[in-house]
Amino acid sequence: MKIAVILFNLGGPDAPEAVEPFLKNLFTDPAIISLPGFVRRPLGGFIAKRRGPIAREIYAKIGGRSPIVEETQLQADTLEAALKAKNHEARCFIAMRYWKPFAEDAARAAKTWGPDRVVLLPLYPQFSTTTTASSESDWNDAAGRAGLRAPTTRICCYPWESGFIASVAALIGAAFGQKRPGVDYRLLLSAHGLPKRTVMKGDPYPWQVEKTAAAIVDRLGIAGLDWQVCYQSRVGPLEWIGPATDAEIRRAGREGKGLIVAPIAFVSEHSETLVELDIEYGRLAREAGVADYIRVPAVGAHAAFIEGLAALVDRAALGEAVVTCGPGRICPKDFVRCGFGAVTP
Repeated sequence: MKIAVILFNLGGPDAPEAVEPFLKNLFTDPAIISLPGFVRRPLGGFIAKRRGPIAREIYAKIGGRSPIVEETQLQADTLEAALKAKNHEARCFIAMRYWKPFAEDAARAAKTWGPDRVVLLPLYPQFSTTTTASSESDWNDAAGRAGLRAPTTRICCYPWESGFIASVAALIGAAFGQKRPGVDYRLLLSAHGLPKRTVMKGDPYPWQVEKTAAAIVDRLGIAGLDWQVCYQSRVGPLEWIGPATDAEIRRAGREGKGLIVAPIAFVSEHSETLVELDIEYGRLAREAGVADYIRVPAVGAHAAFIEGLAALVDRAALGEAVVTCGPGRICPKDFVRCGFGAVTP
């Protein structure tokens, strides 16, 4: 059986001139700004134009472009090899949400290849309507236009999948080996934030982030570990979930702590890790008097992470309607926007 694995991610501009169109695609997405199209489209264009110069400055710090496509391609190649080792005939196709390669590019390429089954695999471990659901909707439209009719299985989320957790814990463990003698450290587990109003509508993302964090801490098995979940990348005037990563950095400075900061919702390096965590928050840590600041890499193509993804695809190949890191729906019933669907009895 030929399996087409569609890897979802947000994408990023591949040149300075792509920054504003990338932002326009982002801010005109109804999953991001939930207003009628006749309001959302001009508003999204206005926000993109206004934020464009700031964003170009951000990307200039990492060569004027995002490395996320190359990072994702490495994950795709490594996952293909892992699936081949499991005797699957599989090919991975990248479908970025807001910049090239788009879902329509992936759908056309997959259609040409002629799969017997399609597996949708988000590179967002925790489900949100703003990420996975948006990418799935975009894919469904693109697959329809491409005439791709193969049976499709969705992988919804994997917030505590063992390979993902093992890879993050291993990278954190390596970072602990860089600690300076005499410094008291706190572990910050940082995830991208969400507006509170999105969560109030039933989005399960922060619940899943908390589960990821708890699984990582359990895997580390360090008695008395000082740790905190926090959220980064706030945009705009809305109230966002917290605590904020920058606020936690300032608190650590006041308390004379060192920090080990690990991204737990990003699986590849891009502007939020290379600029926000490394440069901006690194500078903030120095200004705030943080005793030491160590940033843990994103999981990338870590062997345990890829093996975990391969195991999810292996289950999806059996034709399950939705695949999670549990036997079925994992979100409590209060999260009405859970990506799995109906609440199990």
